[in-house]
Amino acid sequence: MAVVETRNLTKVFKEGELGAVNKVSLATHEGEFLVFLGPSGSGKTTLLRMIAGLETPTSGEILIGGQVVNHLTPRERRIAMVFQSYALYPHLSVYNNIAFPLKAQKVPREQHRTKVEWAAGLLGIGKLLGRKPRELSGGERQRVALARAIVREPAVFLLDEPLSNLDAKLRASAREELEQFHKSVGTTTIYVTHDQVEAMAMGDRIVVLHQGVVRQIGTPKDVYEDPADTFVATFLGSPPMNLVEFSDVIVGFRPESFLPADLLPGAKHVRFRYKVNYVEYLGAERVLYGAIEGRHFESKEIISRLSWTMPAGYDAGSVHDFSVAESDLRFFDRKTEKRADPRPYPWQ
Repeated sequence: MAVVETRNLTKVFKEGELGAVNKVSLATHEGEFLVFLGPSGSGKTTLLRMIAGLETPTSGEILIGGQVVNHLTPRERRIAMVFQSYALYPHLSVYNNIAFPLKAQKVPREQHRTKVEWAAGLLGIGKLLGRKPRELSGGERQRVALARAIVREPAVFLLDEPLSNLDAKLRASAREELEQFHKSVGTTTIYVTHDQVEAMAMGDRIVVLHQGVVRQIGTPKDVYEDPADTFVATFLGSPPMNLVEFSDVIVGFRPESFLPADLLPGAKHVRFRYKVNYVEYLGAERVLYGAIEGRHFESKEIISRLSWTMPAGYDAGSVHDFSVAESDLRFFDRKTEKRADPRPYPWQ
């Protein structure tokens, strides 16, 4: 296991343009599962590729196990990377695909079978060693790619959206397998994804990236419940956090916190008059889209997420009293869009 650290890491592809990665400083914990999360173009894959040695930084340092590795080749960095495409050799058997890194490292041939069978057994693909990649399902190919990575016994695993080619059902089971795999091996792992569900479900901590800049680093609970800025607030969560703008502050609250007023008795909540414009029925829950009435601001679309067990009557066109607990309100500075201290409620 090893700690991965970056110090003011920057990558500019074309002079005069904004960097794909801009002065990123972060450090993993030893043995943790760290997720790089962000939309397309956020710099997450470029950051991962610099750590792997596949891209050369414009400036800044990369450390693995306390050693600066900028000058080292990918092989010398003791990392193993699994790509979105898996990059298996179609003409080789599963056994030979897994053994390929051992040949490249010049591991004695008599050790190959022991190492390959150990890695395959760990991932439950011991019976597939004689097959070719074309005979495998998407999930099985993913496990072969992981076995090929783990057989090297690296200090760090780097995973670049390895589940994105799988269908929804298989992705869910593959997430569980990856989590179990990480717990059993304990190797420091950095995982890149644009999927917030994957990030929230798998990450010990999440690095939220946008336009090459780190917006927040924290546990899934931290980044969801206490977003550092309005980008994190709206990128994390489906539906996203509601944001209401005033002259100097933006007030945010999650859809599941915006509930019928009779469910929030007592004085420590803020009440609104809410008109429902549209309802989505999503099995175990209903998502209401509407607007707040009678306040001194222009209300954007406000979303409420209700359990399916809620009483009927919250239909399109209906108007109700809804409330938010004071403890569920988040405040952001109107100019910087970063978190601000709680203040007197501006609508009162």
